[in-house]
Amino acid sequence: MSTIPPYATMLGFTRYVSRTGPAKATFVGGLRRQRERRSGFNPHGQLVKALKADIAFRTGGSYLAGVVGLVKDRWKPLYSSLRSGAQAYLTSLGDPAQVNLAQTRDAIATVGPLAVKINPHFGLRYDDGRREAVRLHFDEEPPGTDAVTAMLHLMASHMDQILPNAEPVLVDVRRGVTHRLDAAARPAHVESWLAGEAAAFTAMWAATATDTTTTSTAA
Repeated sequence: MSTIPPYATMLGFTRYVSRTGPAKATFVGGLRRQRERRSGFNPHGQLVKALKADIAFRTGGSYLAGVVGLVKDRWKPLYSSLRSGAQAYLTSLGDPAQVNLAQTRDAIATVGPLAVKINPHFGLRYDDGRREAVRLHFDEEPPGTDAVTAMLHLMASHMDQILPNAEPVLVDVRRGVTHRLDAAARPAHVESWLAGEAAAFTAMWAATATDTTTTSTAA
């Protein structure tokens, strides 16, 4: 079996740092198996498109209002649970005439020994000159403090590639809550913490590979 190098998306890595104990290894093993199968599906794509359309066309939520009717029946409960929070976030942006979408770029971060793909959902540009790079959180549970800190720090430290001079923002879509960098957080401390988490992630990834190889040989 060919060796698959350790790799995580920003979402995967921040979900990992939010876990504790044996749950960390279980989660990494699941990510590795998913990567081996090249599986994965994003069920939130239509909602992201609707939100971006309402921002771009300044329609105040008409695209979000109609998005539940566009998705397959299996996804309607999910979209129904997300729509009101997405509308609350859209409203929080203020005057639609004063905000526009901005193009963002993905970045690859080297966190300790681990490659992490940083991929915000979209950017915003306000008429007063402010810019934001926005990542959306869709999970049933709100993002924990560690996940918020990790995600915002990763985006902030690579903002020159993502959207120069922008502020990183994490939006908890279900609750319509916006998270921003904690001004009291020390970047060097966060960097050290993330590097340690990345080293443990990489070790667990390698251990999972060994377990998989042993199982395959025994079979």
